[in-house]
Amino acid sequence: MDTQLKWRKIIHVDMDAFFASVEQLDNPGLRGKAVAVGGGGSRGVVAAASYEARKYGVRSAMSGIIAKRNCPNLIFVKPRFDRYKEVSAQIKEIFYSYTDLVEPLSLDEAYLDVTQNKKQLFSATKMAEEIREKIYDKTGLTASAGISINKLVAKIASDYNKPDGQKTVPPEEVISFLETLDIRKYHGIGKVTTKKMYALGIFTGKELKAQSEGFLTKHFGKAGRYYYQAVRGIHTSEVKPSRIPKSMGAERTFSENLTSELFLEEKINAVAIELDKRIKHHKTSGKTITLKIKYSDFVIQTRSKTLPFFIADKSMIIAYAKQLLYQEKLLNSVRLIGLTISNLNNQGTSSKKEESKNTLDFQLELPF
Repeated sequence: MDTQLKWRKIIHVDMDAFFASVEQLDNPGLRGKAVAVGGGGSRGVVAAASYEARKYGVRSAMSGIIAKRNCPNLIFVKPRFDRYKEVSAQIKEIFYSYTDLVEPLSLDEAYLDVTQNKKQLFSATKMAEEIREKIYDKTGLTASAGISINKLVAKIASDYNKPDGQKTVPPEEVISFLETLDIRKYHGIGKVTTKKMYALGIFTGKELKAQSEGFLTKHFGKAGRYYYQAVRGIHTSEVKPSRIPKSMGAERTFSENLTSELFLEEKINAVAIELDKRIKHHKTSGKTITLKIKYSDFVIQTRSKTLPFFIADKSMIIAYAKQLLYQEKLLNSVRLIGLTISNLNNQGTSSKKEESKNTLDFQLELPF
C-alpha cells in the first residue's frame, strides 16, 4: 500500500441488533429470549432479530413463517419506529459531541470522521471506546465499532467483534487484514457474487488480490474494478455530513393478494399519501415516478415514467402511478405495491462550508 497516501481516521458505529435490543430493554421479560421485530403471520416479515434468535438462523427480511419454523419459541413484537427514532437521536447526540462529520446510514449505524475532533484526542481507538461507553450509559444498549483509514475498512472491522466489541485496523495492517478475510465479509459482495467467486477459486481476500483488474472486470463488469480496489484498501468516499437522498419511496404489503387493478387503485392512493408526507418533510420534488409491483410468487416488476418537469403534488403522483398501473396487464396476483419518486431537485446540493470541512486531508503520524 502506498505509504504516501494521506489517511483519515474513520469510525463506523453499528448498534447491536438495534430494534430487537430496544424491545428487550423496554420489556425485561424479553431479555435473554429469541425476539423478532415484525410480523409472524402468513404475510409477516422479520425486520430485526435478537442475537438469541439469530442462533437459530432467524434473519431480517425473512418470512415470519420460516423464522417461526427455524425457532419455534420465537417471540414476535410489533415495531415501534417512533421509539427507535427517539433512541437513535440520543445516540447521534453522542456522535456530534465528538465531530460534526457524521454520516448516518440508518437509525442504528453511522460513519464518523474523527481525524480532527472536538475532544482534541489523537486516538480513534480511544474515541470509539468512549463513544460505546457513553451509548451504553445513556441508553442501556451496546454498540460495536470499526476503526480504520476509510469507510470500507471501518465497516468491515465493525462486524469483526460483534456484539459489544470493536476492531482497529491501522494503516500498516490494512492489507494483511483484508487478505485474511473470506470474500463474503466484503461490503458489496452478496450471495450470488460469492458463489461466482467460489466457482472461480476465489475464497479469501488474498486470492481476490491475486486477480488482475482485467480478469475481475471480465467476470464481474464494472463491479470488478471496485473489488480490485477494495481488496487493496482503496476507498475514496468521504464521510458526508448531509446525505442527500437520491429517491424517496413508500410501499405496502397486503393482508391478501389482490387480483384486480381496481382494488390496487385504492392501495396506490394510500401509498401516495405516505410518500407525500415524506416529500413534504424533505421539501423536495422529483421527475421520475416508479411503480413497484411484487407478485404472489415474489417476482418483482417496476414501471417508471420520467417527466419533463418536477412534481410533488399528491394528486399528480397518484395520476401518473395509475397510468403505470394500467400500462400493461398484471402477471399474477399482487402482494405488495410501492411508489418511488427520484431525479429529485436536491441532487448535488451541499453547502460549500460542509464540503470544505470534509475535503481536508491530514498526514496521520500519530497512533490509531
